[in-house]
Amino acid sequence: MSVSVEKLEGNLAKLTVEIAADVIDKAEQAVYLKEKNRIQLPGFRKGKAPRHMIEKMYGKGIFLEDAINETVPGVYEEAVEESGLTVVSQPQIEYTQVEPGKPVIFVATVATKPEVTLGEYKGLSVEKMEVSVSEEEIDAEVKKEQEKNATLVNVEDRPVADGDTVQIDYDGYVDGMPFDGGKADNYDLVIGSHSFIDTFEEQLIGANIGEEKQINVTFPEEYHAKELAGKPALFVVKIKGIKKNELPELDDEFASEVSEFETMAEYRENLKKQLTEKKEEQAKRELEDALVMEAVKNASMEIPDLMVETQARDMLNQFAQSLQYQGLSIDQYMSYTGSTADAMLENYKATAKSRIENSLVLEAIAKAENLEATEEEIEKEIADMAERYGMEVDKVKEYVDDAQREDIKGNIAIKKAVDLLVENAK
Repeated sequence: MSVSVEKLEGNLAKLTVEIAADVIDKAEQAVYLKEKNRIQLPGFRKGKAPRHMIEKMYGKGIFLEDAINETVPGVYEEAVEESGLTVVSQPQIEYTQVEPGKPVIFVATVATKPEVTLGEYKGLSVEKMEVSVSEEEIDAEVKKEQEKNATLVNVEDRPVADGDTVQIDYDGYVDGMPFDGGKADNYDLVIGSHSFIDTFEEQLIGANIGEEKQINVTFPEEYHAKELAGKPALFVVKIKGIKKNELPELDDEFASEVSEFETMAEYRENLKKQLTEKKEEQAKRELEDALVMEAVKNASMEIPDLMVETQARDMLNQFAQSLQYQGLSIDQYMSYTGSTADAMLENYKATAKSRIENSLVLEAIAKAENLEATEEEIEKEIADMAERYGMEVDKVKEYVDDAQREDIKGNIAIKKAVDLLVENAK
């Protein structure tokens, strides 16, 4: 392999890489050995045809494409290492020579890590969030807990009201015909939850137990079942039961049941403490974010589009993985929301650029201030990881390779840079 580097404007570079013909030939031979059992030529038993006979029948380059696909990723990584460049994007690869029996030549266009010129980052002045907790906020927390501990009681002396849980049987019809998923018996529906389409729930208000109502609704235009999207529907609904939430009394007994405290006064005081701590943490994050933003504004750097696109793709992939954990594919998500992969990628780019700028500036501050992770801090971070994952520390260490250890060191240095901004803020 040989590699030549051409640095371009805007923190881009071109790596021209030549892979020797004998390397490609060995890769072709490996592909032949892997694939030969699937190939049958006249006069040969299946899997017994010599490579030169297969190439004579199907062309000299029959195994070339697969050989290139097998070889180029590893060669590219070697070329990046040899170049000495800090590459921060996926490569854009263009082949300039692909011919049987000759070296393969490709050009990889990549983004390289931008240099940052720091501006003022000490003594920055930003508006700080004042932290206070009102009685109304404490009341709201108590109310949430009260509603969580409500009990459902039967109602027999009045019709359905907003907030009730009603038990219903229903049959749905579109164009006069039943449809899949349009029928249920003994279904519990909370009025006002908006779990049913359109005004379905509102039309049940005022109905009595035993009453049968005809509910007219229209499916949303973006409804996931395309055959129903935008269509009017009729539901025949029978009210079989009504229940309401009965809230517990807000007294000392309630406080002792929902907390470790014996009185409502102690319980409220603890809620105030929790809310204050939560707001202080939020205020700290907002202060840090504002200071980093100011430091970025005062710095200068040129972020290549390729770097932004790579970061945006990583973010999109992470989102797709989070959907998978919820049992939803990215294709299903796009179908439900009417979005496309290109549109989602474009939406991520602004956030991606901001993340890159923040990271580069904080790295530059850490370097300028000689902020580094100590061995004790690295060990503590690994121990914290082990606790988060519920694993033994030694087991986590087995999975932490040199690259991951460098990432841990870098993240600690960045945290120290943020702390420095806060400590030196006006």
